Amino acid sequence: MKTKTETQEKFKTMIGGQALIEGIMMRGPEKQSIVVRSPEGLVVKTEPLKLIAKKHPVLGWPLIRGVVNFGASMACGVKALMYSAEFFPEEEGEPSKFDQWLEKKLGSEKMEKAVISFSLVLGVCLAVGLFVLLPTFLAGLVPGIHGNYVARNLTEGLLKIVLFMGYMILVSRMKDMKRVFSYHGAEHKTIRCYEAQLPLTVENVRPMTRKHPRCGTSFLLVVICISILCGALIRVDNTLARMGLHLLMLPVIVAVSYEFNRLVGRYDNRLTRILTAPGQWMQNFTTNEPDDSMIEVAIKALEEVLPSQEGLDQW
Repeated sequence: MKTKTETQEKFKTMIGGQALIEGIMMRGPEKQSIVVRSPEGLVVKTEPLKLIAKKHPVLGWPLIRGVVNFGASMACGVKALMYSAEFFPEEEGEPSKFDQWLEKKLGSEKMEKAVISFSLVLGVCLAVGLFVLLPTFLAGLVPGIHGNYVARNLTEGLLKIVLFMGYMILVSRMKDMKRVFSYHGAEHKTIRCYEAQLPLTVENVRPMTRKHPRCGTSFLLVVICISILCGALIRVDNTLARMGLHLLMLPVIVAVSYEFNRLVGRYDNRLTRILTAPGQWMQNFTTNEPDDSMIEVAIKALEEVLPSQEGLDQW
């Protein structure tokens, strides 16, 4: 049964966001905004979106745009996270000799790009290694399933789900992540309020649900579920070969997952509520109830990216 706040929803927006360190990033059809509650007060950084699909329309086609947008979102997310972290520097001594050498050789701007690129590569490698390769490796150690491809795939799938849920639960218990997840909740609540076509005030945002079908948590769960379905197509026993085939299928899995999340995020009916229920349940671990100051940040970030009529037509 839908809650009162969910039944107030009157339309679906494609505006999305990301929780940062004491802040939120929102992305609309025309602009991207980062709002951080720094020690000196709110800091707002809003800039126009530069979508690669506008320059190369083919990259905006269905099943192609998923991989492109996923990569772009990760890059923007890491950059925004680093920007928010600048307002809360840790007390450290002098930069290491390696840092000084790297900045001297590359310059501050190129060094920042190098750090972002390294963070992206490291993040993708860790995610793929933990949720794709490790389950395949562990399943290969289970006796009695070699030659039984159904049992092999089900074992890999079960391990993927257990590892994913375990990872999310452990992260949600980290002290430093609790405030980030509260900002995550504020982001969802504010978008829900906007979709209900209510004035964007703290009072209106506060009672909204902190769950949203287009959340990144839901997307990752969909990726895992579709990877399990695609794994049924792999008919080999060799563990290394299975790992390689899983990697080759990954772009297709991401593309299909993106289209799925985009589709169910546009509609609200019995079927879409059933399909999005597992992902929204997982958001119990990745979102917390925000305080009013966090909601204020989310409202400001959303207001900054609200589309013009022209942008709304294109969206």
